[in-house]
Formats: sequence, structure tokens, C-alpha cells
Amino acid sequence: MTDAWRIIGLHHVAIAHGDDPTCERALTSFLGPPGHTEEGPSFVERMYGVGASSVQTLEATGDGVVQRFLNGRGPGLHHLAFEVDAIDPALADLEERGVQLIDRVARLGGMGTRIAFVHPSAFGGVLVELVEAPTQEPRRLEGGDG
Repeated sequence: MTDAWRIIGLHHVAIAHGDDPTCERALTSFLGPPGHTEEGPSFVERMYGVGASSVQTLEATGDGVVQRFLNGRGPGLHHLAFEVDAIDPALADLEERGVQLIDRVARLGGMGTRIAFVHPSAFGGVLVELVEAPTQEPRRLEGGDG
């Protein structure tokens, strides 16, 4: 990390699943109903608040990144997401340091955030998402799995 950006905290932990309602039922019984639900092109994301962070579920609803993940790995932990204060300098810094990125340019994520993914090889096999909070009114989710 440089002075140009910093990690603010853990934004969310994401769990991928198909149409089995077990995960959603368990989270609802522990945490209450999701505080936010949003549909992507081939998945539904639900955010369950846990203190300053969230647990996100990604339910595959068609062919896409979540379904491909489920086909390869089955249901379970999909990614960890860290909130950063400035995603563009974070991506530039990580790329300059040779960290393998999936996204070199931030894109629109859920709840109006800007997101980018770091390749799992950079974190011992765990997919990592960087999240920048919205600076304006949230827009609809356009794609990806954030």
C-alpha cells in the first residue's frame, strides 16, 4: 500500500450457491433478513449486515460467473471483499507491484459501488474483491459478481 490508497476494512464475505435455500435460511435465522437484494445478469446478490461488514450471498440464476464457479468448485466461499478509499490508485499500485489482477479498471458493482477483482493466485487461491463506496446515488448493478 502507498499513501495514495488504503484499506478501510472488510466490506463483505461472499458465499456462492445455487437454488438450495439452506444458506439463505441459515443466514436469515442468524442475522435477520437481508438488508439489500439486487439482481445481476445471471445471479441475485443479498447482503446481510454483520456489524460494519456484511455477508453476501450470490445465488446463480443462469449461466454466468457464479454458475461457472459452482460448476468448478461447488457451493461455498466465493470471495473476500476489502473496502478501499481509492480504487483507481489501488489498482495502479497493485499492478505496478506485479500483483495479478482480473480487473485492471474498476467497474460498477452492487449498491452503486465501484469494484475490481484480484486474481486468486495473488492470495493463495482466494478471490479478492476491492470495493470503493459510492460517492453519489447508487445505480443498478450492470454485471460481474460483486
